Amino acid sequence: MKKDFSSRPEKETTQWVTWQASLTAIPSLVFVVTGWKSNGKENACLQSWTAFRGGGKDEFVCIMSAVSKNGHMYQSLKETGVCVLNFPSQDIYDRCIKTIGNNDFEMDEITAAGLTSEKAAKVNAPRIKECFLNIECEFLWEHDIFENTGVYGYEEVTIALKVVNICMDSERYDQSKLGRYGKTGYLYEFDHPTNPETGDGVLNVSTGTIELTDPIPWITK
Repeated sequence: MKKDFSSRPEKETTQWVTWQASLTAIPSLVFVVTGWKSNGKENACLQSWTAFRGGGKDEFVCIMSAVSKNGHMYQSLKETGVCVLNFPSQDIYDRCIKTIGNNDFEMDEITAAGLTSEKAAKVNAPRIKECFLNIECEFLWEHDIFENTGVYGYEEVTIALKVVNICMDSERYDQSKLGRYGKTGYLYEFDHPTNPETGDGVLNVSTGTIELTDPIPWITK
């Protein structure tokens, strides 16, 4: 039976994200944004809530829907105009999480998390060597999301990035090897999926992978 929800359910008490995010629990890709801080130190920010769109002959754009204007990542991106999006698999995710705590301005955040910094091919920003996919980007534009502050109490913006180079582990080309999906592929974040009628559910941010299904023929008539 389908049910409508236009306001917060009585049993829904999640505070870390909006109740709509908990109710829908729509997954988002997990990656680490890297760049240089103004002091020459590495910046690394675990990120999600993002979409990618290709258009035209060689155009590929990343839309990061929620970026805090108070963080080093935003400051670095606005100062340098470039960044790298680094996609981890499950085996290094525990190290990527450490970029949250190892974020002092005077710290090399990639190295402090137990990861390896390497030079990007097209932009002046560090890449994470252990990540199977590195997408090098240039800043395009930003736009305020909400009139006041976001769900965490600070100002957030949506940012568009133009992709200028993609580096991928060759073992990912073939899904019969490591591939892009499944247990060794992309990680997705699931925001506090809860039961709106009971309040039961996952109270922490969870991650998971997505498996390919057998293709369904596109018979449209």
